Amino acid sequence: MSPSPLALLLLLAVAAPLAYVACEGEASLKGVANDVLLEYGLPKGLLPDSVVSYTFVNATGDFKIELASSCYIWFGDHYTYFDKNLSGTISQGTIYNLSGIQAKKLFIWVYITSMVARPERGMIEFHAGFITEDVPMSLFQKVPVCTNGVGDQLRGAAGVMNLLPVAEV
Repeated sequence: MSPSPLALLLLLAVAAPLAYVACEGEASLKGVANDVLLEYGLPKGLLPDSVVSYTFVNATGDFKIELASSCYIWFGDHYTYFDKNLSGTISQGTIYNLSGIQAKKLFIWVYITSMVARPERGMIEFHAGFITEDVPMSLFQKVPVCTNGVGDQLRGAAGVMNLLPVAEV
């Protein structure tokens, strides 16, 4: 016995809006990665708006994040580069073993290796190897928008070395 056309039409009328809601819910998952930061005492604006997917291992705190593309963001007067793929480990108030984020210091790009929230001072402490800098937490309250910026050729020591005049001896 095949279903009647009326039953199929009724099923379609009920299922179509439910399928639309599921798609809408999936689109809103982009902000979920930012919400995980809040659960660990970190501001949601540490990640840009272009999160496409992420994995998070609750037992270890390890995470991997995929952005729509690499991008640049200004946090106050701090220029920051986000690679398309980010990874690290999160624990209460801290992200460490971080890869995929660079910040411009003077005229060179340095890799951010960890971040520590210092809410008592209203600061986030960023580590780039042995270099540490405090940045106001207020700069990270809103989720930032990714933008295209300076080309890849200008990031890193090799890019800087190509820009500087070199005297021959």
